[in-house]
Amino acid sequence: MRRLSTENENPKRALLDSRRKVISALINAYPGGRDGCAALLGLDIKKFDNQAYGSAGHRPLEDHQLFMLEQIIGSTFLPDYICGMYGGVFVPMPEAESLDNLALYTLALRADVKEGQLDQLIAKALEDGEIDEGEIAEIIAAHREHVAACHAEVGAVITLHRKTRSAPREQTPPKGDV
Repeated sequence: MRRLSTENENPKRALLDSRRKVISALINAYPGGRDGCAALLGLDIKKFDNQAYGSAGHRPLEDHQLFMLEQIIGSTFLPDYICGMYGGVFVPMPEAESLDNLALYTLALRADVKEGQLDQLIAKALEDGEIDEGEIAEIIAAHREHVAACHAEVGAVITLHRKTRSAPREQTPPKGDV
């Protein structure tokens, strides 16, 4: 079952602007670090290090391997990075089984918090009358998180309250003159 929150929702986290940083973040977040990651993937530590850190002559870790690690820690570092490359946001859609009204309230509250964090960043950036490149990056990242939180909230409402299809009604032939 997919969790509603993820480990990488911390607004103070470093911007992951390269695949290498994604892999480092995964290793740091994974229980047991490098050793734990290597064990899960069935690699000895030397081979894991070579693939994780992109040593010359070694192929990098594959997407499905990173996906396996992220499933354990409940993060979305890789899809966040890829979506960021395209100027978008990654929003995992909730499963109906994991939703109830408390979950909807939590998602709404999370969206409100993200909006507040975005507003605070903008206000702080405008204190000196100008927004520099570093502040722009922080604002854009916070905006993406806010949009993702709003999208998750709307998706959850739709998922939870979607009209279920009932079996098609058997049609009776029209009654004719008897």
